[in-house]
Amino acid sequence: MAFFLETLIGGLMTGMLYALVALGFVLIFKASGVFNFAQGAMVLFAALAMARFSAWFPAWFGFESQLLANLLAIIAAMGVMIVVAWAIERLVLGKLVNQEGVTLLMATLGIAYFLEGLGQTIFGNDIYPIDVGLPKDPVFMLQDTFEGGILVNKEDLYAALIAAALVAALSLFFQKTATGRALRAVADDHQAAQSIGIPLNRIWVIVWSVAGFVALVAGIIWGSKLGVQFSLSLVALKALPVVILGGLTSVPGAIVGGLVIGVGEKLSEVYIGPMLGGGIEIWFAYVLALVFLFVRPQGLFGEKIIDRV
Repeated sequence: MAFFLETLIGGLMTGMLYALVALGFVLIFKASGVFNFAQGAMVLFAALAMARFSAWFPAWFGFESQLLANLLAIIAAMGVMIVVAWAIERLVLGKLVNQEGVTLLMATLGIAYFLEGLGQTIFGNDIYPIDVGLPKDPVFMLQDTFEGGILVNKEDLYAALIAAALVAALSLFFQKTATGRALRAVADDHQAAQSIGIPLNRIWVIVWSVAGFVALVAGIIWGSKLGVQFSLSLVALKALPVVILGGLTSVPGAIVGGLVIGVGEKLSEVYIGPMLGGGIEIWFAYVLALVFLFVRPQGLFGEKIIDRV
């Protein structure tokens, strides 16, 4: 039982990180109807900005405090992501209003490659560390209940708590603030929202900026775990099954989908992997997403759209 709980907790913590990346997909799709294939590149670009600024600022301004360097780097990286969000909306998507979905999808795919190339040009292509003070040592929990206790990675635990706090804050933002209600109105009906005076362009810049902030937090956490490298953008590929499972229009769905996939891939790798030669963790999420596309294509919490002709 201790080993099962250890695997379960590890899956839940990994699932929260998947949900954090998936949240970026959901936010943009809800507000603009655009499936943002550039979310992974945004995570990479934000992580690169954070890593490089935290190294550059002490050299530029002559101080040694790592805490101050990280704080300034986070502020600067967030400013960069807001500029990126504004540029994407104004220069690309704003010009493609009312175009076919496949056109917008290809546009975000082009944005992804552009951001990866721009990040390499500006920040370099080495592997950069991010040190925000997350503890790396494991800890044993419930030692009085289970012999030897349950081994939990402190870094994963803190990362999951940060992700959960961000998701809770975003939920409150959408439910309790005027801007959040405007975002929900735009998500429900663009034309109706515009008819009562909600400026769509401003809303879209806001939602892309929020998605940029989510990408920054995800980039910091994943960069702290893995180092900032260009394969970091592939983390978004694991978030695709999450949004398929939870639903493209549901914030709670992104959370539940992330937890289900995180737990499922860990348990399947541990308990089924030895019988099949291992490697289940690599493809489990995609097979599960394929099953859901056959059975419930709108996901667990997604809206069923019926077109009458």
